[in-house]
Amino acid sequence: QVQLVESGGGLVQAGGSLRLSCDASGRTFSIYAMGWFPRAPGKEREFVAAIRWRDSRTYYADSVKGRFTISRDNAKNTVYLQMNSLKPEDTAVYYCANRDYSGSYGYTKPAEYNYWGQGTQVTVSS
Repeated sequence: QVQLVESGGGLVQAGGSLRLSCDASGRTFSIYAMGWFPRAPGKEREFVAAIRWRDSRTYYADSVKGRFTISRDNAKNTVYLQMNSLKPEDTAVYYCANRDYSGSYGYTKPAEYNYWGQGTQVTVSS
């Protein structure tokens, strides 16, 4: 198994920035990709960003392109989500997830991720 722990959430004004971290431990050698999936109140988890482990190729939802950046620290098995130009609609609990296989539907579907963290709250005030 892989254990994931998110941190870095908080309250920020619209237009501000936050950087989320996700620390992975356990069978980290098996990671194929990691992603970030926020869940807003009353909504399903949605994809915002993912990174493929072997070559650090990144993938983004259209709604966050140019505002969010996903990256990794190879030495620490940590994934980051740098969020700039935040909007009130970005308010959500942000979950980090990983999977140990390539999958069939790209990187956007939560159902294709094996392990999940507990989430970190991001609140953007207007």
